[in-house]
Amino acid sequence: MRKLYGYIAIAASFSSLAYAEIKKPWDGSYKSFKGDYLIYSGDLGEQQQPTRSDRKASFVIEGQLAKELFESIAPDLKDACGTLSGLRVRQKGHVDCTYDKDHPASPYTCHFGLDLRSGKSTTGSIC
Repeated sequence: MRKLYGYIAIAASFSSLAYAEIKKPWDGSYKSFKGDYLIYSGDLGEQQQPTRSDRKASFVIEGQLAKELFESIAPDLKDACGTLSGLRVRQKGHVDCTYDKDHPASPYTCHFGLDLRSGKSTTGSIC
Protein backbone atom coordinates (compact mmCIF):
# COMPACT_ATOMS: atom_id res chain seq x y z
CA MET A 1 0.00 0.00 0.00
CA ARG A 2 2.88 2.37 0.76
CA LYS A 3 4.23 1.80 -2.74
CA LEU A 4 0.86 2.77 -4.21
CA TYR A 5 0.85 6.04 -2.27
CA GLY A 6 4.42 6.67 -3.37
CA TYR A 7 3.52 6.13 -7.03
CA ILE A 8 0.52 8.44 -6.70
CA ALA A 9 2.69 11.15 -5.13
CA ILE A 10 5.28 10.82 -7.91
CA ALA A 11 2.59 10.93 -10.60
CA ALA A 12 1.06 14.03 -9.01
CA SER A 13 4.48 15.71 -8.91
CA PHE A 14 5.10 14.99 -12.58
CA SER A 15 1.66 16.21 -13.61
CA SER A 16 2.10 19.49 -11.70
CA LEU A 17 5.54 19.93 -13.29
CA ALA A 18 4.05 19.28 -16.71
CA TYR A 19 1.36 21.92 -16.08
CA ALA A 20 4.00 24.40 -14.91
CA GLU A 21 5.92 23.81 -18.13
CA ILE A 22 2.85 24.39 -20.32
CA LYS A 23 1.78 27.62 -18.63
CA LYS A 24 3.83 30.47 -20.03
CA PRO A 25 5.05 32.89 -17.36
CA TRP A 26 3.77 36.46 -17.44
CA ASP A 27 6.32 38.62 -19.24
CA GLY A 28 4.61 42.02 -19.21
CA SER A 29 4.46 42.35 -22.99
CA TYR A 30 1.51 43.73 -24.93
CA LYS A 31 -0.59 41.36 -27.01
CA SER A 32 -2.65 42.08 -30.10
CA PHE A 33 -6.42 41.71 -30.09
CA LYS A 34 -9.37 41.75 -32.45
CA GLY A 35 -11.71 44.69 -32.21
CA ASP A 36 -13.62 47.46 -33.92
CA TYR A 37 -14.49 51.03 -33.03
CA LEU A 38 -16.91 53.81 -33.90
CA ILE A 39 -16.26 57.54 -33.49
CA TYR A 40 -19.57 59.41 -33.13
CA SER A 41 -21.48 62.23 -31.44
CA GLY A 42 -24.81 62.23 -29.64
CA ASP A 43 -26.04 59.08 -27.94
CA LEU A 44 -25.20 55.57 -29.09
CA GLY A 45 -28.81 54.80 -29.94
CA GLU A 46 -28.97 57.88 -32.17
CA GLN A 47 -25.34 58.39 -33.08
CA GLN A 48 -24.37 61.09 -35.53
CA GLN A 49 -21.26 62.26 -37.28
CA PRO A 50 -18.70 63.47 -34.72
CA THR A 51 -18.44 67.20 -34.21
CA ARG A 52 -15.74 69.49 -32.90
CA SER A 53 -17.42 69.71 -29.51
CA ASP A 54 -18.86 66.18 -29.24
CA ARG A 55 -16.71 63.14 -30.02
CA LYS A 56 -17.06 59.76 -28.41
CA ALA A 57 -15.56 56.37 -29.21
CA SER A 58 -17.28 53.04 -28.80
CA PHE A 59 -15.07 49.95 -28.81
CA VAL A 60 -16.01 46.30 -29.28
CA ILE A 61 -13.49 43.56 -28.52
CA GLU A 62 -13.74 39.86 -29.36
CA GLY A 63 -11.62 36.77 -28.90
CA GLN A 64 -9.13 35.95 -26.15
CA LEU A 65 -9.03 39.44 -24.64
CA ALA A 66 -12.84 39.53 -24.42
CA LYS A 67 -12.75 36.12 -22.73
CA GLU A 68 -10.17 37.31 -20.19
CA LEU A 69 -12.19 40.46 -19.47
CA PHE A 70 -15.43 38.46 -19.14
CA GLU A 71 -13.78 36.04 -16.71
CA SER A 72 -12.39 38.96 -14.69
CA ILE A 73 -15.81 40.54 -14.23
CA ALA A 74 -18.19 38.62 -12.02
CA PRO A 75 -20.91 37.70 -11.34
CA ASP A 76 -23.34 37.37 -14.25
CA LEU A 77 -26.17 39.91 -14.27
CA LYS A 78 -29.54 38.21 -13.89
CA ASP A 79 -31.91 40.83 -15.33
CA ALA A 80 -29.83 42.33 -18.13
CA CYS A 81 -30.76 42.84 -21.76
CA GLY A 82 -30.45 39.52 -23.58
CA THR A 83 -30.25 37.21 -20.57
CA LEU A 84 -33.67 35.73 -21.33
CA SER A 85 -32.27 34.36 -24.61
CA GLY A 86 -29.42 32.59 -22.81
CA LEU A 87 -26.84 35.35 -23.17
CA ARG A 88 -24.54 35.70 -20.15
CA VAL A 89 -23.84 39.34 -19.29
CA ARG A 90 -21.25 40.81 -16.94
CA GLN A 91 -20.70 44.50 -16.28
CA LYS A 92 -18.44 46.71 -14.20
CA GLY A 93 -18.72 50.44 -14.60
CA HIS A 94 -18.77 51.20 -18.32
CA VAL A 95 -17.30 47.84 -19.37
CA ASP A 96 -19.83 45.21 -20.37
CA CYS A 97 -19.02 41.74 -21.62
CA THR A 98 -21.18 38.93 -22.94
CA TYR A 99 -20.83 35.22 -23.54
CA ASP A 100 -23.09 33.73 -26.23
CA LYS A 101 -22.76 29.95 -26.54
CA ASP A 102 -24.70 30.09 -29.83
CA HIS A 103 -21.74 31.84 -31.51
CA PRO A 104 -18.94 29.26 -31.14
CA ALA A 105 -16.53 31.10 -33.47
CA SER A 106 -16.51 34.18 -31.22
CA PRO A 107 -18.64 33.66 -28.12
CA TYR A 108 -17.04 36.44 -26.03
CA THR A 109 -17.63 40.14 -26.76
CA CYS A 110 -16.90 43.26 -24.68
CA HIS A 111 -17.91 46.89 -25.16
CA PHE A 112 -16.67 50.11 -23.58
CA GLY A 113 -16.53 53.73 -24.58
CA LEU A 114 -14.65 56.99 -24.12
CA ASP A 115 -15.79 60.57 -24.29
CA LEU A 116 -12.89 61.95 -26.31
CA ARG A 117 -13.47 65.55 -25.18
CA SER A 118 -13.49 64.88 -21.45
CA GLY A 119 -11.37 61.71 -21.37
CA LYS A 120 -13.95 60.00 -19.18
CA SER A 121 -15.26 56.51 -19.76
CA THR A 122 -18.74 56.01 -21.09
CA THR A 123 -20.90 53.14 -22.22
CA GLY A 124 -19.87 51.33 -25.37
CA SER A 125 -23.17 49.65 -26.20
CA ILE A 126 -26.86 50.41 -25.83
CA CYS A 127 -27.93 46.96 -24.71
